[in-house]
Amino acid sequence: MYYHRQLEKKLLETAEEYACITLYGARQTGKSTMIRKVFKDFEYVTLDDSRERMLALEDPELFLNVHGTPLIIDEIQKAASLMEAIKIRIDEEKLKNINENKSIRVMYILTGSNTHEIRENASETLAGRTAIIEVNSFSQCEKLQLDGNEFVPDIEILKTRQKDFKPKNIKEIFNDIFIGGMPEYYVSKLNRNTFFESYISTYIEKDVSRLINVGRLDDFRRFMKIVALRTSQQLDYTEIGNVLGIDSRTVKNWLSILEASGIIMILQPYASSLAKRVIKTPKMYFMDTGLCAYLCGWTDSNILEASPMGGAFFETYVVSEIVKSIRNNGKRIEYSLFYYRDRNQKEIDIVYVKDQTIYPIEIKKGIKKDKADKNFKVLEQYKMPIATGLIIDTSDRLFPLNRDVYYCPVGMIGL
Repeated sequence: MYYHRQLEKKLLETAEEYACITLYGARQTGKSTMIRKVFKDFEYVTLDDSRERMLALEDPELFLNVHGTPLIIDEIQKAASLMEAIKIRIDEEKLKNINENKSIRVMYILTGSNTHEIRENASETLAGRTAIIEVNSFSQCEKLQLDGNEFVPDIEILKTRQKDFKPKNIKEIFNDIFIGGMPEYYVSKLNRNTFFESYISTYIEKDVSRLINVGRLDDFRRFMKIVALRTSQQLDYTEIGNVLGIDSRTVKNWLSILEASGIIMILQPYASSLAKRVIKTPKMYFMDTGLCAYLCGWTDSNILEASPMGGAFFETYVVSEIVKSIRNNGKRIEYSLFYYRDRNQKEIDIVYVKDQTIYPIEIKKGIKKDKADKNFKVLEQYKMPIATGLIIDTSDRLFPLNRDVYYCPVGMIGL
């Protein structure tokens, strides 16, 4: 069974505007399945095939001649030099179309699982020729097969979308958190231990082994588990290094591998020239809560909910859902999503910035939320408009805490 993805609309629009589309993201997020479903008439080739990979590396021109266009090339990072030949083909086609007064349509779709490597090569070699789109695991809207929208914390917009909201109780929410959103695992109802252990092994053997000393792969596996236990926390490189017996430089390098692979995302603190007392340490979140729960050793959603990590997992879930809703609309988060914390320990979970307006957001799993907005006023230092704040929780409807803050059910993210 195929579950439609929110990115499909963006892909079809982009195919009318660009000669090339580059998709990247973590393994098992459904990149190849989605592309082959949306562009079913395109020839498909994967560079996992050793014969295809060798031809692409040794004779890129012949490789492109053999396959023609339109063409989907999977695992493009395994023959990144192929991008130079693709660039030449695109430029030739563009010139031909200009002479014939025709618009260009997509010729190549490239996919891969090494985020940093693909983005760097595509940005440098195919600048102005390719659209770059990130793919994440299923959002909750995709699990429910809803069309979905970009999450914008504007209370008036949220009010109009509330009619499509169907509340879930906290047990159901934590079941969603525990399962996560890996498409193959979710759709096919695979054995949990077998799927995630295979996922981790494949990721380490195929992606990580190319980047670090093979003798340290077991250390990297332990590192993934230690990092999972710190999801939604500020990064303390020294503390993580001390636990593993490695230096902070290695910790930073390995975290960059996880981020480049789409396993985690880094949330930067909000700052400006006025914010002299803001802590500059970023926070880290896993992008799939199912993988994170497996790495942490949780075997049951009810135990996870009641555990000391319940709040951290709920926050991770909320942040990842917001990020997915933004990326599923073909946008990036770097200029809109932050957190706030200063040396007086005043913290705001999310600072969402849009059109020079600040939207403060707190994330609360527990029931004591009446003072959740107590730190919102610290944002007045930025001399920017502050919109109605949100407390994202497990409630069953939008409801005002006061005139400036509303409770918002987690299930409304992305509607």
